[in-house]
Amino acid sequence: MDLTNLSSAQLRDLQKQLERELKKRESEDLAKAREQILAIAQSVGVPVKDLIGNAVRVKTGGTVAARYRNPADSSQQWTGRGRQPKWVKEWVESGKALDGLRI
Repeated sequence: MDLTNLSSAQLRDLQKQLERELKKRESEDLAKAREQILAIAQSVGVPVKDLIGNAVRVKTGGTVAARYRNPADSSQQWTGRGRQPKWVKEWVESGKALDGLRI
């Protein structure tokens, strides 16, 4: 297919058509795979729940306890992860040790 003669609008339209067709095919492929898995499970007498029951769950990021507290305002806390808050930077730049803020 020669695309060099198509305008930008025609190319965008073609791109949208391709994306729709890809989504359609991916969902069809997923449905076929599901049917095949069910057929195999039924042929050997294994319930599908047993196949997916032991699936590994990904641990979601939970909350992390604060490790540092602003002595001037105890409502400001920092876990020690990510960028340092302004009050932590000011504390360290003034020559004080970060351990002085530890909870």
